[in-house]
Amino acid sequence: MKPKIIIGVVSIVAFTSLLMYNFGNSISTYVNFEEAEDRSISHVIGSWDDSEAHGFSMETMQFSFYMIDQAGNSRRVVYARPKPNNFEQATQLVVIGEMRNNVFHAHEMLMKCPSKYNENPEFELADS
Repeated sequence: MKPKIIIGVVSIVAFTSLLMYNFGNSISTYVNFEEAEDRSISHVIGSWDDSEAHGFSMETMQFSFYMIDQAGNSRRVVYARPKPNNFEQATQLVVIGEMRNNVFHAHEMLMKCPSKYNENPEFELADS
């Protein structure tokens, strides 16, 4: 075989392997706070614990609150942005980030708010 073909095949295999490795690391399933301790990036789904203190710190420019995951674990979450406008209305939260010293540091936060539409709308058709 020619050296150019061997180099080309090796390059394609190396690039494909690197691509698959990075793709595998980017796929994340939902975990609870305890499982998030063993991962570099995690998606934790839960709800806001409104019985605990929450607020935005002007000194650190971070919003912090407590969240209860689906397993019932409560942890402090630090979000490096201001509090979202509809935070209090959210029925479910998804925080994306990592655990550090028993505190979850969120890079992103997604909120599920209650729908303003009826789930089972009843339509009445008028007779023509």
